[in-house]
Amino acid sequence: MEIMRKYILLLIFAGFVLNLDAQTGALTTTINGTVLDSSSKQPIEYATITVQSSLNKKTITGTTSNNKGFFEITGLTPGSYILVIEFIGYQAFTTRELVLVKKNDQLSLNQINLLKSQHQLQAVTVKSQSRLIENKIDKMVFNAEKDLTSQGGVATDVLKKVPQVSVDVDGNVELSGSSSIRFLINGKPSTAFGSSITDVLQAIPASQIKSIEVITNPGAKYDAEGLGGIINIILKQTKAKGMNVNLSLTAGTRMENGSLNMNIRNGNLGINAFISGNGRLPSNTPVSLDRTSLDTFSKTTEYLHQDGSNTFTRHGIETGVGFDWTYKKKNSFSGSVGFDEFGNNAHGYTNQVQQIQDGMGGMMSSVSSLNKSSNSFRFRTVDASLNYKRTFTKEDQELEIGVNSSFGNNHIQANNNQYLMPIDSLYFGRQSTNPGTSRETVINIDYTQPLAKDVVLGVGSKLTLMNISSTSDVLSLQPGTMVYIQDSFLSNHLDYQQQVYAAYAEISFPVSSWFDAKIGSRYERTAINSYYSNAQSHAGTPGYNTFVPSVFFSKKITDGQTLKLSYSRRIERPDYRSLNPFINTSDPKNITAGNPYLQPEIGNRIELGYSADIDKLGSFMVNLFYRSSDHDIQPYVVYYPTLTVGDTTYHNVSVSTQQNIGLEKNIGVNIFGDIHASAKLTIRTNLFFFKRYIINALDPGYNAQSFNYRLNLNAAYQFSTTLAAEFFGNFNSARNEVQGKYPSFTTYSFAIRKQFWNKKGSLALMANNPFNEYVNQRTSLFGPNFNTSSIRKVPFRSIGINFTWKFGKLEFKKQKEENGGGNPPTE
Repeated sequence: MEIMRKYILLLIFAGFVLNLDAQTGALTTTINGTVLDSSSKQPIEYATITVQSSLNKKTITGTTSNNKGFFEITGLTPGSYILVIEFIGYQAFTTRELVLVKKNDQLSLNQINLLKSQHQLQAVTVKSQSRLIENKIDKMVFNAEKDLTSQGGVATDVLKKVPQVSVDVDGNVELSGSSSIRFLINGKPSTAFGSSITDVLQAIPASQIKSIEVITNPGAKYDAEGLGGIINIILKQTKAKGMNVNLSLTAGTRMENGSLNMNIRNGNLGINAFISGNGRLPSNTPVSLDRTSLDTFSKTTEYLHQDGSNTFTRHGIETGVGFDWTYKKKNSFSGSVGFDEFGNNAHGYTNQVQQIQDGMGGMMSSVSSLNKSSNSFRFRTVDASLNYKRTFTKEDQELEIGVNSSFGNNHIQANNNQYLMPIDSLYFGRQSTNPGTSRETVINIDYTQPLAKDVVLGVGSKLTLMNISSTSDVLSLQPGTMVYIQDSFLSNHLDYQQQVYAAYAEISFPVSSWFDAKIGSRYERTAINSYYSNAQSHAGTPGYNTFVPSVFFSKKITDGQTLKLSYSRRIERPDYRSLNPFINTSDPKNITAGNPYLQPEIGNRIELGYSADIDKLGSFMVNLFYRSSDHDIQPYVVYYPTLTVGDTTYHNVSVSTQQNIGLEKNIGVNIFGDIHASAKLTIRTNLFFFKRYIINALDPGYNAQSFNYRLNLNAAYQFSTTLAAEFFGNFNSARNEVQGKYPSFTTYSFAIRKQFWNKKGSLALMANNPFNEYVNQRTSLFGPNFNTSSIRKVPFRSIGINFTWKFGKLEFKKQKEENGGGNPPTE
């Protein structure tokens, strides 16, 4: 009943808001049709449809066809028009004179067949007419190919430009203020994301990315995982016949990358292959920490000071091959196999001073020590997918079956030694190795059935099987013998199995002429079977059921204005690393541990969005949202004057674990503008503001609230048809969480690009933070009986050069008739 009440309230609210426009007398005149290839009868996507006055041939408006070849033009006044339909490689088609007598006329042109050009084009460059931002009923698309400053970078550099997305200096991503995001590549999951999202995103060159889809309120068809929503990274492919190759190489002072992408298509068969690599050069990060803590039992105050430096490197390589094949027009097969390998290395030192004072401020002890550490991380994964799609004579009737598997292997190694100063004597040491494997298989079936005009029902199911195995061998130093022996208490083995069974149904339909609606629900059953050896505590994780409703309303006010209202429920399942009770003591003063008692986090989100295309001036978009998260999962720090782990007692130590801290509420607005100030100057701005409330159920009274904001500006100037420059600046305010404040930061970049070889080649120069070597990251944390302040100086200044080259041959020959020129074979 509670869910039904939410549906009814949303429907009444949307009807009230959207009906205001209906009362203004907006025109409903439409002209529609479907653009097809004259020989194959396949739909032509992105065909350009231009509406002209039949009297003076003046252009009135226009649009493009969708992936089914369908187009619709609304808002025309009564009059006489002609339509010009064009697509590269085809002869232009001009309609007869079309007369609209009254404002509610609806004229359907049915099928428009385009004839292919009879000549061959050598080394054709196909230009997309898509906008930078495209708004659809349940997602937003950022066309990364149109961006300049990020092309020499990696995926995180592109994500910085996307509305509602923020990226910190370490590459951690948030969507609408939440780090709980479901990442996909070409619509498919990968075990690599479960290992290290930051490493994966920084291993994908920006030149490899075609577009990024952002779904803040996913519909019932999508997985319920990810409170912030879904980010789907679409890699470059082409549907054009022939062959083309894209090469991109970047050299820089901080980062280097390169990619090679090849597409081949002949008839109904297309093959694409790519290889890309990325390397972050060695960089030093100075760090310091000060912690004041109170031991209420002994009535002493302890001070801890740490300062040092870490050297960090990262690398990654991705390669893959894919195909798509159409059999007898209505049967489509596609598949891919990919390999990823990435990792990082770090080593450094920390000087440490620990002092204890009595209640009167007298010094009781002062100990100086040196901590040397090193660690490495490697991950290799093989992803394979096979998909089948069946279309039918009836438009929008489709059946899709897909199988996606991912197989990963990782290896982590860490060493830590501590020396008493000034005599430099080794008194503490840990050496650990942690190999592991991960397996994930996803099987999905989706079917859509038109029930009436503009009414489509979608149903489907999905099975996700995950199996993770990991072994951690820890060696501890024996100070007496100076020999490392296995620590049976800290060593650990885990087997983690998770199955998610899902089914959904959703229906799309118009509500009179007011708005379009999509309403759905999804049911997911999560079953977990986990085993952790040699753990201090162990708790079986019971299975649980999740019901996920979603509601979308979309109103097309005019041809360029859209209003959207949506609601969805999401879930964040704690992963195996958070549940594993293994205790990491590599830094004896700052220990981390898992929590086998974590519960899933449940989120609810309502969003109201408005977007408008302002003729030649550009576009504008604003989104209001409210999100609540129950059983909110956050890292939580507890201070212990003394802590016994196995046979070792630690003093003045903080322990960080993931906890269900309570309830979190966020309310905010995102404003995006793409302004064409002149024929040469384009300005894009992205403003994000939100208020956060956190109710702390672990330590009542330690609630938190904060105002957070993010501002960025992108300015592009086209000096000539082959020379362009861009500036991008970004500021993120400090982020307040339940136990303190995380740092603000400012970044900026410049780029200039020169195209040559008939725009098939280009050379770009880029600079990131050229006037500041470091981005200072100051973090303040507090809790019962402790207060911590730390500073990290993250190296960010870099200068780079990027070279791109597009070559190949796209052919547009008229295909021979099948079966010796007779009719094509029937299905």
